[in-house]
Amino acid sequence: MKIVFATNNKHKLDEIRDILGPSFEVLSLNDLGCHDDIPETGTTLEENARQKAQYIYDKYHCNVFADDTGLEVEALGGEPGVYSARYAAIKDPNAESHDSEANMTTLLKELQGKDNRKARFRTVISLILIPPTGGQGGRSYLFSGTVEGEIIRERRGGEGFGYDPIFQPTGYYKTFAELGNDIKNKISHRANAVAKLAAHLKEIK
Repeated sequence: MKIVFATNNKHKLDEIRDILGPSFEVLSLNDLGCHDDIPETGTTLEENARQKAQYIYDKYHCNVFADDTGLEVEALGGEPGVYSARYAAIKDPNAESHDSEANMTTLLKELQGKDNRKARFRTVISLILIPPTGGQGGRSYLFSGTVEGEIIRERRGGEGFGYDPIFQPTGYYKTFAELGNDIKNKISHRANAVAKLAAHLKEIK
């Protein structure tokens, strides 16, 4: 089955392709020739995922899914949440958006003096499929996945991306960046959400 993942993030794309396996041909926005600045103006992960998937579906009329992921830290009232990718820039207007190092530095600073380090990653996937009749209105579905863990006090590990070097999943003594992609892709928030997506796609394939 051919399906578009509404991203040009190589890390995400590789993860998704590894998790979905060879039964699916997963195309990126680059494969579509799409270099648009797709709006992400929602205040929740669900809204952002829907917005991105709908944009691509309306423009290209293809089977498509989009995701949005947030790191939710208990002691910070769920921050950075939907703003995880641009957390540093929100806290400091002079910081660059989508800068992983700056985001981690900001988060660790916000957690200074706090003993509660509980956190979770949450991924929401919005899927829109062309209806069997070929009509314009797509069939929409939402899938979500989480992984519980904690924020450690220093970066560890060289794999992964985003907040992986400071997130240690429950039941493990290594961060996502230390565990490596093989293990991460079995237990991560994205893996949990994609497993639901894959099960649904295989049912209707």
